[in-house]
Amino acid sequence: MSYLITGGAGYIGSHVVRALRQAGETVVVLDDVTTGVRARVPEDVPLVVGSTLNRELLDTTFAEHGITDVIHLAAKKQVGESVEMPLLYYRENVHGLQTLLEAMAAGGVGRLVFSSSAAVYGMPDVDLVTEETPCTPINPYGETKLVGEWMARAAGRAHGISTACLRYFNVAGTATPELADTGVYNIVPMVFERLTAGAAPRIFGDDYDTPDGTCIRDYIHVADLAEAHVAAARKLAEPGPVRDLTLNIGRGEGVSVREMVDLIAGITGHQDITAEVTPRRAGDPARVVASADRIADELGWKARHDVRDMITSAWEGWRYHHPQA
Repeated sequence: MSYLITGGAGYIGSHVVRALRQAGETVVVLDDVTTGVRARVPEDVPLVVGSTLNRELLDTTFAEHGITDVIHLAAKKQVGESVEMPLLYYRENVHGLQTLLEAMAAGGVGRLVFSSSAAVYGMPDVDLVTEETPCTPINPYGETKLVGEWMARAAGRAHGISTACLRYFNVAGTATPELADTGVYNIVPMVFERLTAGAAPRIFGDDYDTPDGTCIRDYIHVADLAEAHVAAARKLAEPGPVRDLTLNIGRGEGVSVREMVDLIAGITGHQDITAEVTPRRAGDPARVVASADRIADELGWKARHDVRDMITSAWEGWRYHHPQA
């Protein structure tokens, strides 16, 4: 088998590339390197620079590299930006996937692992979010991921493409320092950035209906996430009928924002800094924690790393990219 990883020069994509190679698979990366980093792609892995919006490039790539499977991670992914530029998100995330699916159908590529998100659920009012929890996204980013799932399943039924839609929860950590997340969009790097600057980390709201008043989230180590992609890809490749999987990827354990900030402060040696509480951000649900039962049943997969592993590895990666920290 030969896997095309779209977005394979990104933070998550590069970990998927690493996991597939460790599993002995042949990998090709497609990335427009607008946010991806060329150095994340190993020298012996072909890197095709371009977009999933480019049908001609996709056709050529499938043919030249004998692609049999696609793992599609390329997407715009910032919630706030999606609110400001919804049409950009629909073009990149929805039309980009449409073009990819058209090329797969024409080229006889029969398996797709699709990078979805817990953002499809919106603000679920449940203790554990299952795959049957109603999907009511509250921002364009989440909408594009839900539409992407619909498209993948519909194309799968029409063209005999087996699909696995993986709904990520909160991703953190790194497998190696050089593959660390260089963006400052999630809680762990956001706190690192504040601590590096000598500033107090921020907590957005402490008046939620939770034990310590701060939001509760489910965090997953990026290395575990990458291994889940390998497990999903191998499941789709098993003999049998066309498959249609929808799976949460989380640990099934909630950690509050205050607990995360305190853990980060302790692990990084900044116990003396007290977090600053600011007003709530619009649209933040009080609790979003995955049920990880289905993925365990379907794939035999379970997360191996805890939150301390995530923070410790992420801090090593942060210092690798920020020597002043």
